[in-house]
Amino acid sequence: MTRHSLVTGGAGFIGSHLTEALLSRGDHVTVVDDLSTGDKSNLADLRGHERLQFIEGDVADLAEQVVDDADDVYHLAAAVGVELICRKTYESIERNIWPTQRLLGAARKKVKAGGATRFFLASSSEVYGNNPGMAWTEDETLVFGPSTEPRWSYGVSKLVDEFLALAAWREFQVPVIIGRFFNVVGPRQTGNYGMVLPRFVEAAVAGRSLTVHDDGQQTRCFAHVEDVVAAVVDLMKTPAAVGRVFNIGSDAPVKILDLAEMVAAAVESTPEIQFQSYQQAYGDEFQDVRRRVPDTTRLRETIDFQPTKGLLEIIQQLIDEAQSRQ
Repeated sequence: MTRHSLVTGGAGFIGSHLTEALLSRGDHVTVVDDLSTGDKSNLADLRGHERLQFIEGDVADLAEQVVDDADDVYHLAAAVGVELICRKTYESIERNIWPTQRLLGAARKKVKAGGATRFFLASSSEVYGNNPGMAWTEDETLVFGPSTEPRWSYGVSKLVDEFLALAAWREFQVPVIIGRFFNVVGPRQTGNYGMVLPRFVEAAVAGRSLTVHDDGQQTRCFAHVEDVVAAVVDLMKTPAAVGRVFNIGSDAPVKILDLAEMVAAAVESTPEIQFQSYQQAYGDEFQDVRRRVPDTTRLRETIDFQPTKGLLEIIQQLIDEAQSRQ
């Protein structure tokens, strides 16, 4: 029997790759996206697919309709990127929480009526806030800065989503799984919302200088979108994952300045690297997280997760893609 999967935010970067993966395994897929940050071009190769339905609209308004038809819900629709959060804080908080509440409410109603819908919530490493730990586990104490700094609002709003999802599991038996994404990268991602690796690649290929924020000693980990999508799909097939939270991403750290130098070395002409303060980039009140590294033990023990693509391979793939667009 063909499964029917709902992907909210399916015209976005990660959502479009997830949609491809679900169609490849034989699912009927309904994508709902308001195209506020997603783009139909991300689904261009799937246009006319007999098992794909695309609905342009607000998922909060369509929640009951689309959840009622779905066996699996993959909720990826959300505000995207630190730059957008800092510019449109109120809208970002609203877009993160309200659709999640509506979707979970529809799933709860379906379960109460005797139906079944598995629910994946895409969360974020931002929920850890400014935790000083070397590698974050899913049960860490979460540490946020002051409410006067808008950048923390994203992590707090995604954390509210997590609380809602886990409450829906404990109180109403909605089978939820939560994945906290750490710096997902790959084809079709843009630097429009401050994502650092595509921003570096786009600048390097265009012959512009690479802008590194602050001193470049911040530490991040980068996972290929195909590895992340494979982990999400596997988690949704795994009964032991229900009601749990998982870090999803690479656990191989790299400093941002080193990342810029790796990108610069991978293009034929070596671009200049320049530095910009956070205040210049995001405003006077911006606070950064110096180290963001996940502990992926729980994920590996649950689904035997192993990333298949290293950072150098990812960088070269993104450079090749950017050059093909020139």
